[in-house]
Amino acid sequence: MSDDFHAFIQKRKEVARAYINGDAGPLEAIAAATSPASFFHPRGTVVEGADEVLARYVDDAASFDPGGESDIEIIHMGHDGKFGYWVGYQNATARLKGLPDPVPMRLRVTEIFRRSNGRWQLVHRHADLADKA
Repeated sequence: MSDDFHAFIQKRKEVARAYINGDAGPLEAIAAATSPASFFHPRGTVVEGADEVLARYVDDAASFDPGGESDIEIIHMGHDGKFGYWVGYQNATARLKGLPDPVPMRLRVTEIFRRSNGRWQLVHRHADLADKA
């Protein structure tokens, strides 16, 4: 695995931390700028199209207040130079707007990235709540 993709995945972890604190800016920087792009939301909705996916990411990030924590637990990842992926869990403690106490979350996640113009872009995210067992 190239150092480039490894470095990008480390950056992805930082992007997740910013997002769970209400800052969608870093995610906007790595989100696909052109279609195809898709997002399978933890609540079951499906969003398609680069503009629509980015709008959903921005709207969802606005539901978080600062003070959250997030980490990515990678089961496996890989790339072929053009496409890359990781599969695993996102473990987070979120501060949701309107709720007094932090909310723990464990999401099962698959993300797919496309290399375009020399940089990795998030083209698909599938996240759902992991069983608590």
